[in-house]
Amino acid sequence: MNLFRNVLFWIVLALVGALVAQLLVQDPGYVLIRYGGYDYSTNVPKAFALLLVLLAVLWLLWKLVSLPFVAMRRHRERQARARLIDGFDALHQGQWDRAEKLLDQAAESPDAVAVAHVGAARAALARGDDAAARAHLTAIGTTNAPSRAIAEAELALAEGRAADALALLDVPSATPLPPRGLVLRGEALAALGRSGDAYGLLGALRQQQALSTDRLGELEARWAAASLREANDANVLADRWEALPKPLLSDPATVAAYAERAAALRWDEAAARSIEQAVDARWDESLVALYGRLPIGRFEQRRTQAERWLATHPASPALLVTLARLARAQGQWPQAEAYLHRSLAQGANAEAWEELGDGFAATGDERLARQCYANALRAARGEAAHELPGRDLRQQIFDQAVVEVRDEHGVPRLRE
Repeated sequence: MNLFRNVLFWIVLALVGALVAQLLVQDPGYVLIRYGGYDYSTNVPKAFALLLVLLAVLWLLWKLVSLPFVAMRRHRERQARARLIDGFDALHQGQWDRAEKLLDQAAESPDAVAVAHVGAARAALARGDDAAARAHLTAIGTTNAPSRAIAEAELALAEGRAADALALLDVPSATPLPPRGLVLRGEALAALGRSGDAYGLLGALRQQQALSTDRLGELEARWAAASLREANDANVLADRWEALPKPLLSDPATVAAYAERAAALRWDEAAARSIEQAVDARWDESLVALYGRLPIGRFEQRRTQAERWLATHPASPALLVTLARLARAQGQWPQAEAYLHRSLAQGANAEAWEELGDGFAATGDERLARQCYANALRAARGEAAHELPGRDLRQQIFDQAVVEVRDEHGVPRLRE
């Protein structure tokens, strides 16, 4: 199509030129110029040619006169470009003073004001001069409001001033925000306890490819969990939970946030069911441990479910501690103690020792309780636990936990 238009243009131009030439041949015209008492006469073609020559001479004279100024301008541009390149190279190498000086000089070029001052501000921050960094950002002025807003918001977030960062990014002159600005706005919203609003930015972040897929996935999980914890009533919590994509419904951190918030709102069944469904979909020790710690009732139902899991995960330390918690909550300390010894044999550490200490304290055995609490502290520090007084702990754990038998249904149980 472009070729056709070009050919058509030249054909029309040739026809117009031929027509004008024909007219001039038939009647070349007459041009009279009278100036200073002199008369100059010629025909139209010659006058037109003289006019073109005059314009060419004037153009040549203008180029000769402006040549030194053009050379000086180009020299300044080359210097500014060299300073900008050398300044960012020095910034990359960690030469903060040199980088700041070069970039500040490069900012004298109108085309490099924003990018040079932003780089200089980063160099000033790297050497610990916050005042100089703010001065560089202020020098940007209004020439590039989004770049200035992003740089100032980064500084505000680094100093823990999330409200100021959000205000800077919401300035009308800075909108629409570029991808980096959207990321910073989401981080500011999350820091202010508005993770639900931050979660709403994920669509725009994906559309603009602001971050890698893995990084976006991390932010999605983190903001989703935080938004669930921030829900102020059960209806808001339910709406946010139901709006989550399917993969997050089995994500351990997200499920834990929902279950803990639901339990705090006295939504016991929803809290327990969310963990049960997530664990059935994908086994996770942290969720199993939380299942026993939830401050809700339903002890019999939870214990029945935990015993079902035990059939397929008999060596899970978290599950054994959960069963011990539920058994002790039902007043069955002997069974709870047996589960705790098994969990210790399978690698449980501080949590199992602490639960064992709570059990001994509840039964009035203060001496063993103190020993268990001491072992919990040792386990938390990565030190070896001490045997309980009057017990061959290793032999008991081996006899009670490692050697198992199964009933007629294949469920593991302690050897009698």
